[in-house]
Amino acid sequence: MEFFLDTADVDEIREIAAWGILDGVTTNPSLIKKSGRDFKKVVREIASICNGPISAEVTALDTAGMVEQGLALKAELPENVIIKIPCTPEGLAATKTLSDKGIKTNVTLIFSSSQALMAAKAGATYVSPFIGRIDDTGHDGMNLIAEIMATWDNYPSITTKVLAASIRHPTHVLQCIQLGAHTATMPAKIFRQLMKHPLTDKGIDGFMKDWADVEAAGNA
Repeated sequence: MEFFLDTADVDEIREIAAWGILDGVTTNPSLIKKSGRDFKKVVREIASICNGPISAEVTALDTAGMVEQGLALKAELPENVIIKIPCTPEGLAATKTLSDKGIKTNVTLIFSSSQALMAAKAGATYVSPFIGRIDDTGHDGMNLIAEIMATWDNYPSITTKVLAASIRHPTHVLQCIQLGAHTATMPAKIFRQLMKHPLTDKGIDGFMKDWADVEAAGNA
């Protein structure tokens, strides 16, 4: 599975990238707003830290506007930036146009397997189903991941990657792994939680205590 970081905080990106496991970064207008910085400057800095796919989202709602923004972003930003597009009829048309030009895309705000399949047919590089937002409505977001992966199994010619988004806790990630999702994007907090285990900490403490005893005996 690819591990993406969902943030526009470059300090968090540096932290997780230093672990050697970061495959990409997703951003959106809300995350950029939270950073309080210029959009293109932030994306350039992110792309300099992580050489995997960096999602930069368009803000236009019409097809022509999305295509124009997508082409401009690809022209002005580093090569590893891909264009993030909302899953609307206009967005599908823009995805098709950009993909025909060889530009990679991430179709976002997916809430059904039919949306995911149509985005794949339009040439999306990634589709981003939002697990947590479905959970917020009282339904199980993981059912959507299962439905999409079953759909992909029925059509082996699909090359679009399923990028699980809106991840709220480590169990979401583990379930995505079990279902075979290609990618998961998550906040830095989830990366840290996935790495943390009390038995690991206890084991290190025990080893260090024993080593201190060994050194003390050697110096006696």
